[in-house]
Amino acid sequence: MSVSKDRAEQGGDSSLWGEMMSMMARGVLGMQEHPTRWPLLFETFDAYRELFNRQWTQQPGDMLGQQMSFWQQHQELWQNFLLRMAGKAAPELVQASKGDRRFEAQDWHDHPWFSYLQQTYLLISQQLMQMLDQVQGMDEKTLQRLRFMTRQWVSAMAPSNFLWSNPEMLRLTMESGGQNLVKGMQQLVEDMKNSADTLNITMTDRSAFEIGVDLATTPGKVVFRNELIELIQYAPRSEQVYERPLLIVPPWINKFYVLDLSARQSLARWICEQGHTVFMISWVNPGREMHDMGIEDYMQRGLLAALDVLQEQTGIADANVLGYCAGGILLSITLAWLAARGQSQRIASATQLATLADFSDTGDIGVFIDDAILNALEQELDRQGVLDGRMLAVTFSILRENDLYWNYYIQNYLKGERPVPFDMLYWNTDSTNVAAAVHKFFLRQLYTDNLLRQPGALTIAGEKIDLRQVRTPVFVYASLQDHIAKWPGCYASTQLYAGPVEFVLGESGHVAGVLNAPGGRYGHYRHEALPAQASEWFAQAQYHAGESWWLPWSQWQAAYGGQKVAARTPLRDLGDAPGSYVRVSAAQALSA
Repeated sequence: MSVSKDRAEQGGDSSLWGEMMSMMARGVLGMQEHPTRWPLLFETFDAYRELFNRQWTQQPGDMLGQQMSFWQQHQELWQNFLLRMAGKAAPELVQASKGDRRFEAQDWHDHPWFSYLQQTYLLISQQLMQMLDQVQGMDEKTLQRLRFMTRQWVSAMAPSNFLWSNPEMLRLTMESGGQNLVKGMQQLVEDMKNSADTLNITMTDRSAFEIGVDLATTPGKVVFRNELIELIQYAPRSEQVYERPLLIVPPWINKFYVLDLSARQSLARWICEQGHTVFMISWVNPGREMHDMGIEDYMQRGLLAALDVLQEQTGIADANVLGYCAGGILLSITLAWLAARGQSQRIASATQLATLADFSDTGDIGVFIDDAILNALEQELDRQGVLDGRMLAVTFSILRENDLYWNYYIQNYLKGERPVPFDMLYWNTDSTNVAAAVHKFFLRQLYTDNLLRQPGALTIAGEKIDLRQVRTPVFVYASLQDHIAKWPGCYASTQLYAGPVEFVLGESGHVAGVLNAPGGRYGHYRHEALPAQASEWFAQAQYHAGESWWLPWSQWQAAYGGQKVAARTPLRDLGDAPGSYVRVSAAQALSA
């Protein structure tokens, strides 16, 4: 290699380092300026101070006992380490929990030092979490925040996350001559350029997918467009269809094509194949100019506007409506609003997928919600006009930090590997912004004050919202391992609606559970009776192994489809599905 070429390459590396350090500095400054971080940190510090004061003053025996147990176990670990260093056999005393794959590589177990290191880490992390589980007398929400923040710190400090303490990465670095770190640094710079206020780690090969080509491929036409929605009517996939059309209302915090991923996983395509005329709302990715778009706008210019178009396109005055997550919450509000106005007949049946009715237990999301943090966040929303979707994506990722954050941190930056193509993760990182007004409504009225389940506590477009007045037949689906819309909070709606309700509980989580097509691996639970307590329902429910919830839902939905008529084709053509709104990224919407 020539001297000039060598220097050029060194200069290139130096430039890369300089760019990375500059971006990291800007990231630190951004953290200092972000209004929600300091309230969260201060409240967490206060919670830890209360914890230790309470432990020493009220449970000193328990705390001393925990410390003695830790030192005894650690001494055993140290003795085993010395035995292994001397060439003698000694078992590993601390094991990772089921599903924890961070220390699966054989490198962690072959060398005595790294075996001791990972066991010590596991011992400390387990002891810390057990200590929090045994605390008595503290406010449950404070304890929840302590558990979450402690778990985040413990996960971040794992020896697997650092080059010097990860034997697998050290071996890989030596074998590749450090090329894994060079490639990892390049990917880090790319990710920092595409991040907002917090590092968004690339989870999938985004070049492997194109919307409308690989994803969201069910044929159809855009038949309506306003400033908030595009409405897609899918082409029929049967010669005859049910008379009554079906409208799908996806969440606006994600792109709609989660319900139209690959052909095999497309709920929209499958519903068409069952003989329904299917319409899908595609929400706009809002920019700062849409800061005043509130829940009333989403109802009137979104869901109700779509129902008007369905009637124009099909000649049928009512429709079946399916809502998912935030779209399901909007559907709940709309059902109660229509009931208050004596117009319940506009919706013949309603399906709620992963839709909370009771926000008393929102899981780890609740960690970010209290008055001090909300006040700071509302100020930021007023200043920015929207919540940047890239920030929201990171928030959801750290709810399962080892699977959805640190795993990709190691893969991308330490191993230097490019992420593999994965359609669901492509959708997960295709962020949408959230308009300030509707986001503040969700945080204050629902997550904080839990007003949806309280009769008349919400007033929307001049009407008191009372779910007890809803007599529309409702099918409620929840996922057993859902960490975003916890299933007991979804089950609560069965006690609120006045009309007939059917509840089905599927396996898996918020997305994979919903997308469990027939032939998939997840089953579901069913039970006709709907007792007041979710735990009582679960104790009596029958498990249907390997059977998709789509099948009982399809049978239920067919009863509200009406007569069969000739298949309909779209009467209006504003462009091919999936439309134009879905192609706009969060960053593009903010820069428009």
